[in-house]
Amino acid sequence: MKRLFTSESVTEGHPDKICDQISDAILDAILEKDPYGRVACETTVTTGIVNIIGEITTNSYVDIPKIVRETVKDIGYTRAKYGFDSETCAVITAIDEQSADIAAGVNQALEARRGEDDNIDAIGAGDQGMMFGFATNETAEYLPTPIAFAHKLARRLAEVRKEGILEYLRPDGKTQVTVEYEDNKPVRIDAIVVSTQHGPEVAQEQIEKDIKEHVIKAVIPIELLDDKTKYYINPTGRFVIGGPQGDAGLTGRKIIVDTYGGYGRHGGGAFSGKDPTKVDRSGAYAARWVAKNLVAAGVADKLEIELAYAIGVASPVSIEVDTFGTGKIADDKIVEIVQKVFDLRPAAIIRDLDLRRPIYKQVAAYGHFGRTDIDVPWEQLNKVEEINQYLLEK
Repeated sequence: MKRLFTSESVTEGHPDKICDQISDAILDAILEKDPYGRVACETTVTTGIVNIIGEITTNSYVDIPKIVRETVKDIGYTRAKYGFDSETCAVITAIDEQSADIAAGVNQALEARRGEDDNIDAIGAGDQGMMFGFATNETAEYLPTPIAFAHKLARRLAEVRKEGILEYLRPDGKTQVTVEYEDNKPVRIDAIVVSTQHGPEVAQEQIEKDIKEHVIKAVIPIELLDDKTKYYINPTGRFVIGGPQGDAGLTGRKIIVDTYGGYGRHGGGAFSGKDPTKVDRSGAYAARWVAKNLVAAGVADKLEIELAYAIGVASPVSIEVDTFGTGKIADDKIVEIVQKVFDLRPAAIIRDLDLRRPIYKQVAAYGHFGRTDIDVPWEQLNKVEEINQYLLEK
């Protein structure tokens, strides 16, 4: 059976991704000084303006306007003609402390308050909700092929811009990859879409030629391309106005780009700007860690796990596994292995993945999962051997 699946990515200069990076840069700056700081930082951008809002409780001081300007500068918005300038944009802040009602449930979990858990670090989940983790063995990154290639194309767009290979490129851009599957195996690329902001001086024909040569051919294996592969490069014909000038940006508006490109389900919670007591972030990272280790251990070719939490409660209220018919043992038996191998209470996740440190801005663009260019703890395959031991018992 043949089918097509499409995923997209965006560059670091996309307005929503600017916001994610600013929010996580602020989070990192606080965690560097105060590992126990509570952060829920939202960013919006539009022409010439950055707004920082949210709830932050910390004993440290960070220079938020300076962090904003440095982040925007690193992305590449350094000239007014790009529609946004790190030196001249206005930075407006409106920050409150975390709600005392939320803090009470996070500081001490319901289990600890009832005397069911005497662990002094038994913090409760920072919110209710469900988080999904996903992994597949179809790529080296344990990611679905469409999102893996979409991210690589987006990163390459930034590389050729920053390295001066294509000097006319500007920071904003989007990529999209359609993969043809046959019997659930990726066999070819059916379509590639690349939209990139550019200077007004360059012709569309030049952009198409350069993107194919320096971006697509540098990323996509030649054996996956054929004479039927379709290319859509700046399909509107012009993309000069971009970034915050072309579209307002908001933290957390690219959650499918951040995760599995729509191939796996999503619980709806964004990551950026949230400290690890927020299970939207730490729970999703733990779920990916679990799914990846299970697939690497050979439990299934493809696996999705759902974790659900109640605010102020430490233990997940439910754990569910779906192997889409690829499991080597029954799904309920896999859940038993998960419960034996992984401690999925928030404090344990934070401890085991060492999440109270400034590691978040680096994943605020080009995906939080499947990153081979950086070392992030939820991508470690450090539970495979233990999982295999339980598999032998099954």
